[in-house]
Amino acid sequence: MVFIKNGTVYTMAGEIIENGSILIKDGKIIEVGKDLVAPLDAQVIDAEGKMVTPGFIDAHCHLGMWEEGMGFEGSDGNEMVDPVTPHLRAIDAINPMDISFEEAYVGGVTTAVTGPGSANVVGGTFVAVKTYGKRIDDMIIKDPIAMKIAFGENPKRVYESQKKSPMTRMATAAILRETLFKAKTYMEKKEKAEDPSKMPDYDMKMEAMIKVLKKEIPLKAHAHRADDIFTALRIAKEFDVDITLEHCTEGHLIADYLAKEGKGAIVGPTLSNRSKVELRNLTFDTPRVLHEAGVKIAIMTDSPVIPLQYLPICAGLAHRSGLDEMEALKAITINPAEIVGIADRVGSIEVGKDADIVIFDGNPIKDIDCKTYATIINGEIVYKKF
Repeated sequence: MVFIKNGTVYTMAGEIIENGSILIKDGKIIEVGKDLVAPLDAQVIDAEGKMVTPGFIDAHCHLGMWEEGMGFEGSDGNEMVDPVTPHLRAIDAINPMDISFEEAYVGGVTTAVTGPGSANVVGGTFVAVKTYGKRIDDMIIKDPIAMKIAFGENPKRVYESQKKSPMTRMATAAILRETLFKAKTYMEKKEKAEDPSKMPDYDMKMEAMIKVLKKEIPLKAHAHRADDIFTALRIAKEFDVDITLEHCTEGHLIADYLAKEGKGAIVGPTLSNRSKVELRNLTFDTPRVLHEAGVKIAIMTDSPVIPLQYLPICAGLAHRSGLDEMEALKAITINPAEIVGIADRVGSIEVGKDADIVIFDGNPIKDIDCKTYATIINGEIVYKKF
C-alpha cells in the first residue's frame, strides 16, 4: 500500500482537496479525501506544499514507433507502400525500452495513445498504454483504441512520389469511402452466411475495419485544415461511424461548426514550426477558442514531434494564450481519457480508478522550473526524488 498525505490534490473530478490524502492498494485508488489515517503497513509519501494530479495523458502520439536517436532502424510508424493498411497494429512496432518512455513518466505522462503515422489513408490501429514497463502486452489499457486515417498533405505527398493514388484530396476521400464500403459488404456477407461454405474469403484488412463499422472503435482522423476536418466528418456521417478529430489546427476558424458536431478535438502539436502549408494557421489560441465554443478538447504532443515530457508545457502555453488554468489541466487528464474512451481507468483521482498519480514540487503548467517529485503508475512508485 501507498499513502500520500498533506498534498493539494487536483482530483479532476470537480474538486481540489487541500491537505488531501490518497490511499492506494493493489494498483487502485482506495480512498481520497481529508483526515484519512495511514495504515501501519503503508509506504507514506508526504506531499506537503506539493501539487498532486492524475497522471497526464497524451491522446495522440507515436511513442515507441519512432525511436530516439535512430534513423531507419527505429522508424516503424509508416508502411508507405499501400494507402490502405487497417490490419497493421501499433503493438507490433512499439519498443517500450526506448528512452522516451522513461522521459515521459519522469515528466508526469503516465498514459500514451500511440500508433501509426499519417502516410496512409488508413494507417492501422492505435493502442492506449501505460508509459512504464518492459513488455508492451503488460502495459495495455485498451487495444485497439482507434483506427488511424489521414487527410490532407501527408498521403498526397507520399503517393505522389510513387506516382499512384491518392495524389489529390478527392482520391484520399474516395479511397476511404471505398474501404468502408468494402468492409460493410464483407461484414454483411459474414453475418448473412448460414453455413461456412458461404462465408467470404478471410480478409485481414476488412476484419480490422469491422470494429469501426460496429462502433467498437472510432476513426482517428488526422486533419489539420478546415476543409479536411469537414471531409472527415462528412464521411463519418455517411457510414454512421464514430470519429475523433486529430490535430484540428484550423479548428479555431470553424469552432462554432465543430461545437454543433459534438466530437472531441485532440489539438496539436502546436509547439512546433509551420513545416507545411496546412499549418499556416497554427496558433496556441486554438484550444481556448474551441473550448469557449463548447468543444471538448485535449492537447497532444504528436511525439516525437514534441517529446511527451513537454505535454504540460504545451498545456501551459495554451493557458498563457487564454485557456483557463483548470481547463488546461483537464486537456491533459480527464478530457483525453473521455475523448478516447478510457475514463473508467484513468484521467482523474477517484476511488476505483488506476493509481496513476504524479506529485509535483510546483505547478507543471505554470512554473517553468517545476520538477516531478514522484510518479506512481498502477500503484507502483516508478520515479521518486525522496
